[in-house]
Amino acid sequence: MNLFEIIEAIKENRIRISDHADAEAQVDNFTFNDIIETVIEGEIIEEYPTDKPYPSCLIFGKTSKGDPVHSVWGCNEKNNWVVLITVYRPDPERWINWRKRRRKDDPI
Repeated sequence: MNLFEIIEAIKENRIRISDHADAEAQVDNFTFNDIIETVIEGEIIEEYPTDKPYPSCLIFGKTSKGDPVHSVWGCNEKNNWVVLITVYRPDPERWINWRKRRRKDDPI
């Protein structure tokens, strides 16, 4: 799975949004357009090829206001649909530059 494939699936409306992602987006006041914008301008920062039921990845991007956003996307390789699994505002105490998970011994 790569970012281009995810973006193409979104553009072609081959997308499903999990109930969990919908609820998390509402909690963080993200619109669907905000999320899509962060994917198009974003980057894959972690990959989870063994996730079930689909391989997935974590994408980091920023909204037009500069707010950092993480979204997890799965890809159904049989039909080339993508699934927005979750979306959230990353915790600065858990991430370095929003891209790398902070270890317990990393300074904040």
